[in-house]
Amino acid sequence: MLVQYSVERGIARIALDSPHNRNALSARLVASLVDAFGVAADDPAVRAVELTHTGSTFCAGADLTEAVAGGMAEGTARVIALMRSIVALPKPVVGSIDGHVRAGGLGLVGACDIVLAGPSSTFAFTEVKLGLAPAMISLTTLPRLEPRAAARYYLTGAVFDAVEAARIGLITEAVSDIDAGTLAVLDALRACSPQGLRETKALLARGVLDGFDTRADALAALSARSARPRPRKA
Repeated sequence: MLVQYSVERGIARIALDSPHNRNALSARLVASLVDAFGVAADDPAVRAVELTHTGSTFCAGADLTEAVAGGMAEGTARVIALMRSIVALPKPVVGSIDGHVRAGGLGLVGACDIVLAGPSSTFAFTEVKLGLAPAMISLTTLPRLEPRAAARYYLTGAVFDAVEAARIGLITEAVSDIDAGTLAVLDALRACSPQGLRETKALLARGVLDGFDTRADALAALSARSARPRPRKA
């Protein structure tokens, strides 16, 4: 099992559980996440979703081993579909992170409605260091980020902490106790009307979904194109 799934008091808990590769977005992990979100969407007992992780890394980004073997196009399409499914889910998604987040993992962070990060969390858009652009994850991160901060961290690939992530809009709040902070948010959602949550989530998601509808294909092509091997200079 690459994903843990459980439901408690109206909250579905989905945890990335592939520590052997730092929860990298392999085809199997992405498929398992899509399935888990589908189950949560269809369950009338589920009011909201918590997205979290096991181990010291929330998500290391794309599985580069698969990308080298099978090319970037299929993997990019899978991750874009996963991010869209989170944004379009008719229930709030709360990210609960206390670990490292890199590259494609930041796309999942941006797709969540509310994100809390603990003191062990670090973040970096590392694509630029690999000769890539953070193209597909811009669909969920650019709408969140302060523009000057987006330029700084997209272009440098620098590592930043949870306090900075909250300051620039990538996450909602940096917390000293991730369990207590997450519980407080989930209990607040439990106190809300399911219909009210559903209608408000749709209101919040519309702008981001418009970006998927108009730009996803072009950004997927950019991701695939930038990942092609460059000819070596003589």
